[in-house]
Amino acid sequence: QVQLVESGGGLVQAGGSLRLSCAASGRTFSSYAMGWFRQAPGLERENVAQISRGGAITNYADSVKGRFTISRDNAKNTVSLQMNSLKPEDTAVYYCAAGRSLTMARREYEYWGQGTQVTVSS
Repeated sequence: QVQLVESGGGLVQAGGSLRLSCAASGRTFSSYAMGWFRQAPGLERENVAQISRGGAITNYADSVKGRFTISRDNAKNTVSLQMNSLKPEDTAVYYCAAGRSLTMARREYEYWGQGTQVTVSS
């Protein structure tokens, strides 16, 4: 079992930055690939970034490539999402998730946090 708790969301102006963090419980954190997803009102939850178990491989959605950076610290059981050059269309609830494989497919992730709201004003 892995429990995930996100933090760091908030209100920011367009062009600004936020850093989201996700703290994981349990001793098996390093055995999971991690992903960040987001869900805007009326839209499906979408993957924005993934990171492999050891952190060597990262993947990003085209919409955030070059602006967002995912990282993890297995010693501290944390995964982070640095978001720069934020746009109003980045407004959503952001979730971290843990899964056995590095994938953008939501169904492959077993554990989810409760989400943190990010609002970008124009």
